Amino acid sequence: MQYALRNSRILITGGAGFIGSNLVGYFLARGNEVVCLDNLSTGHKYNIAPYLDHPRFRFIEGDIRNLEDCRRAVRGCAYVFHQAALGSVPRSIRDPLATNSVNIDGFINMLTAARDEGVRRFVFATSSSVYGDDTDLPKREHRTGHPMSPYAVTKIVNEHYARVFSQLYGMETIGLRYFNVFGENQDPNGAYAAVIPRWIRLFLEGKRPVVFGDGTQSRDFTYVENVFAANELAAVLPKEELLERLAQYPHSQSRNGALHEVFNIAYGGRVTVLELFYLLREILAGYDPSIASIEPVFHPPRPGEIQHSNASIEKAVKVLGYKPVVSLKSGLARIAKWYYRKLQGSER
Repeated sequence: MQYALRNSRILITGGAGFIGSNLVGYFLARGNEVVCLDNLSTGHKYNIAPYLDHPRFRFIEGDIRNLEDCRRAVRGCAYVFHQAALGSVPRSIRDPLATNSVNIDGFINMLTAARDEGVRRFVFATSSSVYGDDTDLPKREHRTGHPMSPYAVTKIVNEHYARVFSQLYGMETIGLRYFNVFGENQDPNGAYAAVIPRWIRLFLEGKRPVVFGDGTQSRDFTYVENVFAANELAAVLPKEELLERLAQYPHSQSRNGALHEVFNIAYGGRVTVLELFYLLREILAGYDPSIASIEPVFHPPRPGEIQHSNASIEKAVKVLGYKPVVSLKSGLARIAKWYYRKLQGSER
């Protein structure tokens, strides 16, 4: 990689969560000093256990809804990777106040603390949910529909706040719209567990996973390793080079020398939920042949969920130099093995 983040002090909010903890390991391995801020409400300390004694790692148990926690965590940091959020569309429908408090109040706290600290760049996780009811495929960054859940609303608001901070205060902000990221450290338990780890757990327990709707809805599932370089490139590519490349895009959000942009981060393909079910079943049957006979249980569709999701990654490829490296099938094979060992009580 021509541009790489090395020997810098960085903050990863939500660093004990699924994507955050993977980023912690990635950036520590590259010689950076990593600060992790997490309140452990949805993240887990065991995700960062391998790093707690690392000389270049610091864990701060704190809440992004507390501005002073944000200021303490970002002190001396050159870059912020903001992953902290209260995820899940169903959870946001059940409790929109909590989702708003964490995802919007917490976000502006972190933006403010980063602005006051003078960080070089603020890279934040946004979501494919911002495309809402727009039916165009593939999804392109400049065209979004109406949001279909409180969670989607919060992510849209995050993007607007980042753009305003860029224009008013000169902050360099980049949002990465993740598309259904899956991988190691993703919690398979609880009411709001993501579909892939939840299904893996159920398959390995000999239980029938639930498919909401008829299973024809499709998603652009993205293995977590594909987001590593996207975050790194978003942080370190020189502003002038980014603005020059963005000038080729008529719908760029960066204006008058201010850098604020959003990019789809995905594999760039799609699979139906039923196709995912049978692919996972085939892979896991290699560990337990009885899994091959398990069939899904169909439940009514859940409100607020998008029917089809497929990303155009053209902008990220041409502007950031992003290149997904792990396919869906390869990623599923990796995490099937990882979860099998974990759920069997073996070493990871």
